[in-house]
Amino acid sequence: MSEKKGLPWKQVRRWPFDILIGILILAAVGVFSIFSDMKSTESKLADTANYIKNQCNGYNRLNLASEAKSLMRIMESVRQIDRQMSYEEPGKMVPSEESLKKYAQENYVTGVFILDADGQIQSQAQVDGLDLKEELLKYMEVDTLLETEHFPEKNYGVRIEREDGTYIDLAACGRSDASGILVAYYHTPLDYVNSFYLSFQSLLSGYNLEEEGTIIVADGTEILASNNETLIGGSIDDIAILRNIRQKGKGSKLVQAKSNEETLKHDFGLMEHGRDYYVYVYMPEGKVFSSVPKNMVYALFLCLLVIGVLHMARWNIAQRYREEQIRIQQQYAQSLQNKNRQLKDAVNQADRANAAKTSFLSRMSHDIRTPLNGIIGLLKIDEAHPDDLELISTNRGKIMIAANHLLSLINDILQMSKLESGEIALSHEVIDLSQLAVEIITIVEQRAAETGIFLGYDKNSEQVKYPYIYGSPLHMRQLFLNIYSNCIKYNKIGGKVTTTFKYIGAHDGTVTYQWIISDTGIGMSQEFLDHIFDPFSQERSDARSVYNGTGLGMAIVKGLVDEMNGTIQVTSKEGEGSTFIITLPFEIAEEVPESKEQNISGVDSIRGIHLLLAEDNDLNAEIAETLLGDEGAVITMVRDGQEAIDAFAGNPPGTFDAILMDVMMPKVDGLAATRTIREMEREDAKKIPIIAMTANAFDEDAQNCLRAGMNAHLSKPLQMDKVIATIVKFCAVSK
Repeated sequence: MSEKKGLPWKQVRRWPFDILIGILILAAVGVFSIFSDMKSTESKLADTANYIKNQCNGYNRLNLASEAKSLMRIMESVRQIDRQMSYEEPGKMVPSEESLKKYAQENYVTGVFILDADGQIQSQAQVDGLDLKEELLKYMEVDTLLETEHFPEKNYGVRIEREDGTYIDLAACGRSDASGILVAYYHTPLDYVNSFYLSFQSLLSGYNLEEEGTIIVADGTEILASNNETLIGGSIDDIAILRNIRQKGKGSKLVQAKSNEETLKHDFGLMEHGRDYYVYVYMPEGKVFSSVPKNMVYALFLCLLVIGVLHMARWNIAQRYREEQIRIQQQYAQSLQNKNRQLKDAVNQADRANAAKTSFLSRMSHDIRTPLNGIIGLLKIDEAHPDDLELISTNRGKIMIAANHLLSLINDILQMSKLESGEIALSHEVIDLSQLAVEIITIVEQRAAETGIFLGYDKNSEQVKYPYIYGSPLHMRQLFLNIYSNCIKYNKIGGKVTTTFKYIGAHDGTVTYQWIISDTGIGMSQEFLDHIFDPFSQERSDARSVYNGTGLGMAIVKGLVDEMNGTIQVTSKEGEGSTFIITLPFEIAEEVPESKEQNISGVDSIRGIHLLLAEDNDLNAEIAETLLGDEGAVITMVRDGQEAIDAFAGNPPGTFDAILMDVMMPKVDGLAATRTIREMEREDAKKIPIIAMTANAFDEDAQNCLRAGMNAHLSKPLQMDKVIATIVKFCAVSK
């Protein structure tokens, strides 16, 4: 009992430690948040200040260049007026006001003055009626201007800033036809200044005071521009925060300064010194540390959550400790509870397995039942109408279609299973890409023609630079046939499927090719494109019934592309069509001579050929025996691999022309039986054709059969034309 009472006391003593840890974590989060916010603010303000500084320097250079050009123009104008006066009124000391006005208009100046050698106005004229005589008198009395009378080659020019924001460009030169000084000036109106003069205030007009902080451009102590217009015209010394930043600022480093002397609030800012101007940027501490309160709240919540979880865990540990003391005294109850726990775990594991099976069956139930329902229904119709031969013939074709669809579904499921488990085995064979493309297009053209789809292949695309490559031809065909099948299946009558082939490049013995396959079909939504490669993924609920789709085609394509170290991209637009871009790398192979298979015997019939057929399934055996017998073959049936070995060994050489061997059989399977036959010491053991006829339909299954010593691999359900051609081929070779 003392221990039970001690546990809660220990938990109570842990609370101060937990609180201390929480405070330390909060302090660490606070310090980190403050440091992070200050670094972020420093970077943001430094970028802004540096940009404004560079822009101000640029504006200043542009304005100086503009001013220089304007002064050059007015000086050229005053020289031109002097030349005109010399030409039109040579020697005339004081031209008339009308003449001066004409000269001003022709040379695009606002007004003209004629001064004597002492600077006294002898004559004047203005174009726009603006009398600036009194304002300009003091500028025409400077010694530099008056000296132009004694130095004809000298020009004088000056820009005069006016209080209303306009400016006057004034130029003077000594007269060439008489004594005296010619003065011309041009007044730039306010509208032009506002439109073409680059002001610092216009530069800052786009900066938000709340987001970017307060930005100030100053010339020494005078504030020239700011995104806070109330500060314009003021002095840096009159604003405490600016004065403090100037005193503490070090380059583009962030400094803390009081907003003013009467408050405890602080601002954070920095200063950049340009060539002629100072740029200040600052913002209040509330904006600088905006994430600190939020981070502190998050940290507090996490601390409370962690502390709560820890205390719950401690409470659970204490609870289990007390229960353990009770279980020590009650061994039978402990044993019973352990067994119950084991049973519960077993039940949970069984439930999970059943849930996985149920999930799989729920997805596939409809797909499997649909063709089966069609086959069973059509058989019942045939049974009810035994005399209607036309109906029976039609139904036979429909049954074959349904059976082929069911076979395709089973193959897709098995292929997807192997891809997901990593059991897929790609072959490494020399492939002629040009020939493979012809084979695939030939198959697809027939499907497209049956559905009214135009199939186009870009014959003007680049030639196959490296036609011979290493790859898995079976899986290459499956990959492209799946894509073409979708392009045709989900297309519109009269639609198109086009293919463009591209050579991407070659490096270190590897060549990369790209295929772009586009259709004009029904298209897909962007939401579905995100899940297009998920198994059993179909956008439309009617895809299984209307288009006979399983939702596995693109998942298989993606798995094969990944196995080939390639990529696939899909773009689509509903109602317009889809585009598939497949990029695959291949190992370059040397060119190999084309091998042509020949029928040595010159016959394509198996009539009279004696076959040993090993098949353990009675129905499959009956079907094979009947179909082969109808073709004229002589069949000897055995039920397993051991019987096949005994039948071959118990008959003299030459009794059988070939052996048709199932793979999965009782006692001895087909692979072991083949190896045993090949190892026999008789003349026909090595030569007799052994052909696999099995439901193991994958490429790796075929490779296993060949490695065991078989000559060929035929997958069920049997295609009789292929079966006959294979038997004829190998029987002819063996003879």
